[in-house]
Amino acid sequence: VHKVDPRKDAHSNLLSKKETSNLYKIQFHNVKPECLDAYNSLTEEVLPKLHLDADYPCDLVGNWNTWYGEQDQAVHLWRFSGGYPALMDCMNKLKQNKEYLDFRKERSRMLLSRRNQLLLEFSFWNEPLPRPGPNIYELRTYKLKPGTMIEWGNNWARAIKYRQENQEAVGGFFSQIGELYVVHHLWAYKDLQSREETRNAAWRKRGWDENVYYTVPLIRTMESRIMIPLKISPLQ
Repeated sequence: VHKVDPRKDAHSNLLSKKETSNLYKIQFHNVKPECLDAYNSLTEEVLPKLHLDADYPCDLVGNWNTWYGEQDQAVHLWRFSGGYPALMDCMNKLKQNKEYLDFRKERSRMLLSRRNQLLLEFSFWNEPLPRPGPNIYELRTYKLKPGTMIEWGNNWARAIKYRQENQEAVGGFFSQIGELYVVHHLWAYKDLQSREETRNAAWRKRGWDENVYYTVPLIRTMESRIMIPLKISPLQ
């Protein structure tokens, strides 16, 4: 029988930023194809009001439509400054917000399905800050084998330096509620050709191949979305 050393802390505390207490929510909305334009218009009318209202401790980080990947899909990323208390404060206030309740009712008629996750950000990734466009964004989603998050974080903490030259690294997150052991890496590129050149350049740097070698065995499945920002997205 192998002796297992007791864990002294949860991996969320070991991997996430200590100087901030931000909690993120990512939403995936699968929209009826004939409703996508109406959905985008409704979203662009209502969501910025929450973003700009100081009474709501939430900020829009990014809003996109999937270009390549699952079609007729909207992806929204929110930040709650103050962690879980801020999330609950926001949810309780939204229950009393008639405009938002009407928005949700109208939006529900346009959706085929929706899902979300609560995320923490990796300590070694950039803070996702607003940026000018035009850019395309790639959301790479990795579903890891349970128990491998620490190993993933240790490898990427060393490897992220190979992907910083063109400022393409936007943010890195791991799930806390929803489907677990899921990692999201968000990247920005000028276009698809720029993406190809940037990714190929990483392979010419000594050490990048080592990161891939050690992290690929940790992955169960992976997915790439190429996304176009909506007009209201702080990430353009």
